[in-house]
Amino acid sequence: MKQVRYLLSLVALFMMPVLTHAQCAMCRTQVVNNVSHGDTALAAGLNFGILYLFCAPYLIIGLVAFIWYRNAKVNGKKRAFEGNN
Repeated sequence: MKQVRYLLSLVALFMMPVLTHAQCAMCRTQVVNNVSHGDTALAAGLNFGILYLFCAPYLIIGLVAFIWYRNAKVNGKKRAFEGNN
């Protein structure tokens, strides 16, 4: 249980949007140019898009792992019940 809690804490730490403002060099140049002209909506949208693309695969993998774990747990209980009879 401690390992699961540690893993979830680690995932939550990496998913904090306050600390992650990642952009490629070309995107950064375009955003700096637009921000200097007063258009900040593009920068916010680009950062949100990058975070969305970054987090989506991890959420999908986490969902698959959860379903796999749950099914393995249910199948283990069925096997233990059948072994007792």
